[in-house]
Amino acid sequence: MNKMKWMNLRMKWLLFLGLGIISTGCLDDSEDDDSQGNWTKVSDFEGVTRSGAVSFSIGEKAYVATGYTGTEYLSDLWEYDPSLNFWLRKADFPGVKRSAAVAFSVAGKGYVGTGYDGLNNLGDFWEYDPATDTWTQVADFGGSARYGAVAFNSSTNGYVGTGYDGNDLKDFWTYDPAANEWTQVISIGGSKRVDAVAFTIDNKAYVGTGRNNGVYQYDFWEYDMVAGTWQQMLDLDDDDDYLLVRHNAVAFSRDGKGYITTGNFSGLLVSTWEYNPVTDLWSEYTGIEGPAREDAVAFVAGSRIFVTTGRSSTVRLDDIWEFKPEEVYDEDL
Repeated sequence: MNKMKWMNLRMKWLLFLGLGIISTGCLDDSEDDDSQGNWTKVSDFEGVTRSGAVSFSIGEKAYVATGYTGTEYLSDLWEYDPSLNFWLRKADFPGVKRSAAVAFSVAGKGYVGTGYDGLNNLGDFWEYDPATDTWTQVADFGGSARYGAVAFNSSTNGYVGTGYDGNDLKDFWTYDPAANEWTQVISIGGSKRVDAVAFTIDNKAYVGTGRNNGVYQYDFWEYDMVAGTWQQMLDLDDDDDYLLVRHNAVAFSRDGKGYITTGNFSGLLVSTWEYNPVTDLWSEYTGIEGPAREDAVAFVAGSRIFVTTGRSSTVRLDDIWEFKPEEVYDEDL
């Protein structure tokens, strides 16, 4: 981002402060009645309130595991069936209790690894088989032990990169479950980053947001999982819509579009944005109607989208919100 763009952004931010739009540490980015996208509250997450958990989806069901209560690191695993709106506790994650880990799913199995246990950065990885409700330790992550990384998957491989190991990072690694081995791939361009987001559309992954040495990152990158190459897309502040920039957010994709919501940009956010990879442009959608939060999880179970857990200041959360991007905002639903 050039100096003039930064100065314009800084002036806009100071103007917002002067107008008193920002208060109590949260950004009030509420929606008009005709905004696109609608959020509906469903059954609360059945585990204890937490932030920094992980989630992955297998078929029509989703799984939430690990996290931090504010005083305790966690290892429990919960399965969510959206057709029944029901949570069922499954076999605990057998590794060290942790938060800020990553997760992905490949070929009907879930994978959880990296993270932080309150004392150490972690690099172990574990495979979950929902058919037998069992965990198996697999090869340790190929890079350095870390937390605050991002993960995504193709139909055959998982990918993990960025994060923090004592320094901010930009390296990426791919995991082949058939060979049980990690291989380093080309690093993301631009800056190192921690607490970024990633989502996939077809055979491409998109990575952005986060911070490097405490500085918010505006660049946005596309990774072609077939070619193994990165391409820089439009910056997240290309139209001065700086509320898209954030860290500790969540991201997901459905029907050829990507979404980013929640997070923190000098205050907690509820705003939600949709990405169109054909035009390389973002559109603002209705913000999540629950409390503003960071360190939440998001998942797509079948074709349904959900956001849950996270923290609002020092308060950990367990509410669940279903996002319906095809609907128009309805304050009564």
